Amino acid sequence: MAQDSSFDIVSKVDRQEVDNALNQALKEIHQRYDFKGTEASIAWSGQDQIIMSANAEERVKAVLDVFQTKLIRRGVSLKAISPSEPRQAAKEVRIVATLRQGISQELAKKIVKLIRDEAPRGVKTQVQGDEVRVSSKSRDDLQAVIGLLKDQDYDAALQFVNYR
Repeated sequence: MAQDSSFDIVSKVDRQEVDNALNQALKEIHQRYDFKGTEASIAWSGQDQIIMSANAEERVKAVLDVFQTKLIRRGVSLKAISPSEPRQAAKEVRIVATLRQGISQELAKKIVKLIRDEAPRGVKTQVQGDEVRVSSKSRDDLQAVIGLLKDQDYDAALQFVNYR
C-alpha cells in the first residue's frame, strides 16, 4: 500500500529577518540627510508591533518606505506586516505596523475550497489550527496544488513546509 505524501501551508514570519531589516532601516534613517531634524525613529513595541514616528506625515511615510525596502531585500513578504494609517500623537506622527502570522480561519476555508474545487482528485485537506495540511498519494498532485496556490493572491504570505 502506498504511503500518502503531504505538506503544510503556513504563514510565518522570520522574526530575526524582520529585526535585521528594522535595524538596517534605523541606521539608514540616522544617516540620511533628508531625515536630519525630523526626529524620525523606528522601534519594536511589544512582541509583534513596530512603531514608526516622525514630526511630519510625509516623513513617517518615508520611514515606512525605507523599512519596507529593507524587508524586501531580506526576503520578507510585505504581506507579513500590516501598517496602520498615520496618526497624530502630541508633536509627532506615528504609524504602527503589526506582524501577521498564522492563517486565519476564513483564509483556511478559502484555501480548502479552492483545493477541493480545482485540485486533482484524491487530494485531501485538513485545517490544523493556523495551518492547513494537504495530503495525497501522488507527489505530482501535491506539486500541482502548490502551483495552484502560488498563482492566487491572498492577503497572507504563504509558505509550504514539511513536504514529505
